Amino acid sequence: MRKLISAMKISVDGKYEGPHGYADWVAGWSDDYGLTPQVDACVLGGRMYPGYEQYWTTIQDEPDKVHPQSGAVPTPAEVEWADFARRTPHYVVSSTLTSAAWPHTRFLRGLDELGTLKLEDGKDIYLMGGATITAAAIDAGLVDEVRLIVYPLIAGEGKALFTSSAIRRPVELHKAEQLPDSRLLLVYGIGSD
Repeated sequence: MRKLISAMKISVDGKYEGPHGYADWVAGWSDDYGLTPQVDACVLGGRMYPGYEQYWTTIQDEPDKVHPQSGAVPTPAEVEWADFARRTPHYVVSSTLTSAAWPHTRFLRGLDELGTLKLEDGKDIYLMGGATITAAAIDAGLVDEVRLIVYPLIAGEGKALFTSSAIRRPVELHKAEQLPDSRLLLVYGIGSD
């Protein structure tokens, strides 16, 4: 069975989003948590997908121009991720969305379909978020591993990553790695309670 791996960027106090609706402390979104060689599919929630598709399509189409959302020219790592995203199937868990600009995008109408996707042949699956679908997938026992890049700040106001999880789950630390700029990569396996 394929593993479903969730990966998110958080502050030391566990926030994935600040008071303005995004993680304003994250300078670049191209970190792949070491996943690209290991995955051949990405999963996102319906609220996250439209903005994700727009952000990375702009980089795909205009890799040498200032990005209107970031205000900067995409980095080589962002251009590399945009290329990976272009050729990698994406699955959107949504009961309402029906269309996507990317040709390799399919819609999953519920977590049962995500469970079925895990049974198909292939590499592991990257659960990109958002936080609501991540918590629901953890509660459903579908997430096998959580990778976190922890940023060295206390965000204060904002949304904490795991507050919507309803079920207690033990985790086991598989890896801890110091990253540049005092960030930390943590990899946890998720067990069942």
